[in-house]
Amino acid sequence: MKSLIISGLLVFISFAGAWAGDETPTVLTNKEAIGLVQTHADYVWTLVAAALVFFMQAGFAMVEAGFTRAKNAINIMMKNLMDFSMGSLAFWAVGFGLMFGVSKTGWFGASGFFLSDFSPGGDPWVLAFWMFQVVFAATAATIVSGAMAERTKFSGYLIYSILISALIYPIFGSWAWGSLYKGSGWLENLGFIDFAGSTVVHSVGGWAALAGAIVLGPRLGKYTKDGKVKPILGHNIPLAALGVFILWLGWFGFNPGSTTAANKDIAMIFVNTNLAAAAGAILAMFMSWIKFGKPEVGMSLNGALAGLVAITSPCASVTPMSAVMIGAIAGVIVVFSVLFFDKIRVDDPVGAISVHGVCGAWGTLAAGIFNIGGTTMKIIGVQLLGISACFLWVFPTAFVMFKLIDRTIGLRVSPEEELEGLDFTEHGGNAYPDFDISHSGGMGSVAPAFAKSEAVAGKMVRKTAEQT
Repeated sequence: MKSLIISGLLVFISFAGAWAGDETPTVLTNKEAIGLVQTHADYVWTLVAAALVFFMQAGFAMVEAGFTRAKNAINIMMKNLMDFSMGSLAFWAVGFGLMFGVSKTGWFGASGFFLSDFSPGGDPWVLAFWMFQVVFAATAATIVSGAMAERTKFSGYLIYSILISALIYPIFGSWAWGSLYKGSGWLENLGFIDFAGSTVVHSVGGWAALAGAIVLGPRLGKYTKDGKVKPILGHNIPLAALGVFILWLGWFGFNPGSTTAANKDIAMIFVNTNLAAAAGAILAMFMSWIKFGKPEVGMSLNGALAGLVAITSPCASVTPMSAVMIGAIAGVIVVFSVLFFDKIRVDDPVGAISVHGVCGAWGTLAAGIFNIGGTTMKIIGVQLLGISACFLWVFPTAFVMFKLIDRTIGLRVSPEEELEGLDFTEHGGNAYPDFDISHSGGMGSVAPAFAKSEAVAGKMVRKTAEQT
């Protein structure tokens, strides 16, 4: 008994000594500790969201490959790979500084090039913020790939990929988002609402895609001489569908991650994002059912993406009911937009112009119409100004860029190369070596046995090119 009492006293003395050595917590030290935890949480959430947005590159690659022919699958993977790889370096060297550097004019930044704002031992937030922003830049760049699929020269595409990430996207981004770091954009100073980038990211990519598709011209065999549209079917719709689901998942980083803060605001953004996507898919399905007599899968998949693009701008500033309405309207718009661009002979194999350009503009306008705090003509006017400014900057600039690329190193492959497939002619590969792939056929179907002869296949290519 005596030994137990002595042991207890020794334990008490040791704890008392430990407590005596610690500083007594105060309101100030507690506040600092809580702030440090919040800061760490903000870093973690921002970088996790960046990883989700990066995964969208896989989604875009799968959608584009699935909606196009098997003979171009390697080329599509290479374009998507280089969009992120070359775009990352271009955004690191130039684009980030133009977009978020110190701006005295409100038109573009003039500091922070090559991530010069970071110094060892300094505040590392610029690194987390850069990582989140570079995946957005890559998204804008890779949108264009789908609209230019199956006939673009790879070397010409690489030049485009650098310029959109270094110049076209960052300049408009600085107008709308510059103050997120050190800049100050003239458009955001007017009250422009584009929380996660319906216009800054998606319309920039969509209008650049429109310019590229116009300069390139349609794929061989897409339109008949009497003006009718000849469908060129994608070779793997399940792959395209998987890509859409990956994009849907990635959008849960794209929109909520734009808070760059781990707080309660992300809950409503998550819900709005999901509801808009679901409504877009459903309405696009019903519209295609009405128009074509069947619930068409391509339109339904693009309807989900249209809803996601549309809610990207207003995701933090509208109610869930409004999100359903915004997504539903986007699902209707995308069907008619795809048909419109086909009618005017703008060949967009994946519907990128309609999904990202047109529905991006709709989402930006919707941010003003459905604003949770109320709307005014001034708010709507600023939204329309931002939509117009984006088009007037991106489309002419991208059009001139593509024209210059076309006049110098070339933008479009030859008819023979297009018919043969870009996998072989541009990359010397075959995405499906265990299958026979039709090179001269329009649908990417299984090649007939006689086409295995190189001599006969060559004659088929030349004859088809002459007829086209």
